[in-house]
Amino acid sequence: MTVKTIFSMISVFLMLFAIIGIGWWAFSPRRKKRFDDAANLPFADESELEKQQHKEQDEKDIHPHSDEQR
Repeated sequence: MTVKTIFSMISVFLMLFAIIGIGWWAFSPRRKKRFDDAANLPFADESELEKQQHKEQDEKDIHPHSDEQR
């Protein structure tokens, strides 16, 4: 095997793991509610949207590192 072949094999496996990781992240049941809420944003009333944004901001102010721990 040449260095080029080994490098190509390593690159393929890294890309495979990246694709699997992105799929895992996107289809994780833990993120379903967040994605459902984001999908319905275009249909939300402006007042409902503002309430949701204020609620999320208040939660971030109370727990500033809660998203990073998940």
